[in-house]
Amino acid sequence: MSTQNQIDYERVAKAIEYIRSNFKLQPSLEEVAEKIHLSPAHFQKMFSDWAGTSPKKFLQFISLEHAKNLLKEEKASLFETAYETGLSSTSRLHDLFVKIEGMSPAEYKNGGKSLAINYSFSESPFGKIIAASTEKGICYMAFENDKHKALGDLQIKFPNASFFENRDEFQKNALSIFNKDWKELNTIKLHLKGTDFQLKVWESLLSIPMGKLSTYGNLAEKIGHSKASRAVGTAIGSNPVAFLIPCHRVIQSSGKIGGYMWGSDRKQLIIGWESSKVYSDF
Repeated sequence: MSTQNQIDYERVAKAIEYIRSNFKLQPSLEEVAEKIHLSPAHFQKMFSDWAGTSPKKFLQFISLEHAKNLLKEEKASLFETAYETGLSSTSRLHDLFVKIEGMSPAEYKNGGKSLAINYSFSESPFGKIIAASTEKGICYMAFENDKHKALGDLQIKFPNASFFENRDEFQKNALSIFNKDWKELNTIKLHLKGTDFQLKVWESLLSIPMGKLSTYGNLAEKIGHSKASRAVGTAIGSNPVAFLIPCHRVIQSSGKIGGYMWGSDRKQLIIGWESSKVYSDF
C-alpha cells in the first residue's frame, strides 16, 4: 500500500469510528469531513471509494441497526427508539426503515402484525406457485405443489400478518411475466423484507438479462464485495420471490448449475425455457 493510500485509509477509518461513536448526534457531512481535515466534497469521494457507500448511507445503516436492536429487545417505543437513535421524529425513523428495509419499523418489530397479505395459487410452466402481496407490492412467491405447505411457509415468513386468499393486481402483473418480455418488469412492484446486503444482492439479480447467466463471484464483484461470494450465495438462497428475482440465473464458476431453493431440476428447466424464449425471438 502506498503512503498516500495508507493516509487515505487511516482517514476513512477515523471517519467511520467518529460516525459509529456519534451517530446519535446525526453528524453532517461537513462535521465529519472537518474531523479528518478534508473538504466535504473530497471526503465524500474518498469515503465512497473506500467504504463502498456514501457517508450519509453509512450513518443511516448505523442508525438503523441501533433502532432494530432496540425494537427487537422490546425495551423502547417507536418514539423512544427515534430519540435514542438521534432522529428528530418517528416519521424520520419510518422513512429510514421504508427506504432501506422496505418495511416500516412497526412492521419489523411486530413480525408483520400490521400487514394485510393477499395470496393466491396458480399454475406456471414450472409447476404450481403461490404469490403473495401487501398493499405495496409482491412480498413472496414460491413454487410448491402442496397448497397447505405453501401457505404455511408464507405464514412463517410473516408470523403475525393477516392473510386473505385473494388475487390482486400486483399478483396478476407478477404472474403475467411468464407470458411477457422481461422488459416489462417495471410494471411489477416488490415489497421486500431483508437486510441491506440482501436487498442489494436481490436488486443485482434483476440486472441479469433473460437467457443469460452469472456466477456467485461475478455477482459479488458487481455489488462491490468481491471476496463475499459465500455471503452472496447465502443472500441468494434466502430470496423470497421465486422467478421474479431470478436467482436461477446464477451458477457456479465451474459451470455446474448449483443448488436452488425450489430444486435443481426446476432451475435447469427454467434456464432452458428462458434460453428458448430468447432465441425464438431471432
